[in-house]
Amino acid sequence: MEQKVVAPAEAGIMKKVVAHAKEYGFVFPSSEIYDGLAAVYDYGQMGVELKNNIKTVWYKAMTQLNDNIVGIDAAIFMHPLTWKASGHVDGFSDPMIDNKDSKKRYRADVLVEEHAAALEAAGKKDEGDALVKKLARLLEANDLKAVQDLIIQTGIKCPVSGTANWTEVRQFNLMFSTQVGSVAEDTSLIYLRPETAQGIFVNFLNVQKTGRMKIPFGIAQIGKAFRNEIVARQFTFRMREFEQMEMQFFIRPGTEMEWYNKWKEVRMKWHQALGLPTNKLRFHDHEKLAHYANAAVDIEFEFPFGFKEMEGIHSRTDFDLGNHQELSKKKQQYFDNDIDEATGKPYGNYVPYVVETSVGADRCFLAVLCNAYTEEVSGEGEQQKERTYLKLHPALAPIKAAILPITKKDGLPEKAMEIYNELKYDVKVTYEDKDSIGKRYTRNDLIGTPFCIAVDHQTLEDNTVTIRHRDSMEQERVAISDLRVKIRKATSWKSILEKL
Repeated sequence: MEQKVVAPAEAGIMKKVVAHAKEYGFVFPSSEIYDGLAAVYDYGQMGVELKNNIKTVWYKAMTQLNDNIVGIDAAIFMHPLTWKASGHVDGFSDPMIDNKDSKKRYRADVLVEEHAAALEAAGKKDEGDALVKKLARLLEANDLKAVQDLIIQTGIKCPVSGTANWTEVRQFNLMFSTQVGSVAEDTSLIYLRPETAQGIFVNFLNVQKTGRMKIPFGIAQIGKAFRNEIVARQFTFRMREFEQMEMQFFIRPGTEMEWYNKWKEVRMKWHQALGLPTNKLRFHDHEKLAHYANAAVDIEFEFPFGFKEMEGIHSRTDFDLGNHQELSKKKQQYFDNDIDEATGKPYGNYVPYVVETSVGADRCFLAVLCNAYTEEVSGEGEQQKERTYLKLHPALAPIKAAILPITKKDGLPEKAMEIYNELKYDVKVTYEDKDSIGKRYTRNDLIGTPFCIAVDHQTLEDNTVTIRHRDSMEQERVAISDLRVKIRKATSWKSILEKL
């Protein structure tokens, strides 16, 4: 059967993905019965499975495939001096600008970058690149008046009002603050962490000493972070409460670029192993480096709204450990017994350098979901049929297999439940007997279930079942005794990890 896959770039694809996510239990607006809360989302019964699978394959790739990377789970609340040392108290802000007519607020840098992207799409790539470089220079110099002038001179208009009636550009701190303490006069100002990295840095020596870790080694963590974003939009791409999957790799000073380039390639392969197409992934070097970095690159994915950052790889030098050492007055040094060939002596004590890999779990979830969303047309004329399904990697799919008795009688449900109870200890499976088998196939296509196992009257005779494959819709007859191994192999973490 000839099948035509409808290109994701067609109009309205993002709206379809958002609607699909809500209708089939992947993502819900938070507090929806109270009209929701802007830029905050809840993961539904299917979404939490998919997101957990993404987090699991990241964690396994880091800590099981590398014998020199271990994990931690640091607290969200940290001593406020942590954020003074990290630079967040003094410098964690974004340039914002308001349109006086629409009363809408925007990130000034995003307005310029989106205009540059539009120029590139119109065949004016050089002009767009020049605009981005000029913006980077102005932000580096903290010349906010010049940023405002650049927006006005470039003719950038508010998408809502269509006017260029802009306010001045000013900095907006992104950290959420709260109070800790039971008595009002004894409370202290603390912050919800804007990143998970600092929990790793303040535990550097704890992990190194208790784990007898030898440089180079890494510490990995998955956790919540919070940012009071000026403009939080594009579904789960930019939220005020989100999850990061970060790994800080501690290295000998002078080796940072070697490790930086290595981790760039390793992390790109990981995204490809999830099933994200190579032509939808790219590196994007930073024009403006963060205060802690001497090299930085983003891994970008082509979402329906354009290429956007999913992961950052940064060479952070000794900025973090050095600042924590200075402010805490506690040494953050490592004694290196290895021999320096140049001097013939041990490297001795030093503050390690760090290469960071930081990927947004929510952004990765959105990339996987957008890439999986497939509209397919088969047949011609009156025989033409349309089908929508999620083409998820089997290891990432929320449900690995659906057990479907053809009818609710003749002992088929009981046999199907036997199969369900046998498989549920190994993989996430579901049992369903409502509606026709065709409707049940369709429902499982829509949530990305890779295998549907039909139990029919022949099953009672010879202990075989029909496996229907989601992507091809092909069917094969398989012995029940072979199901466990067959499904486990097709949906195993190894099917992703072995590609790394």
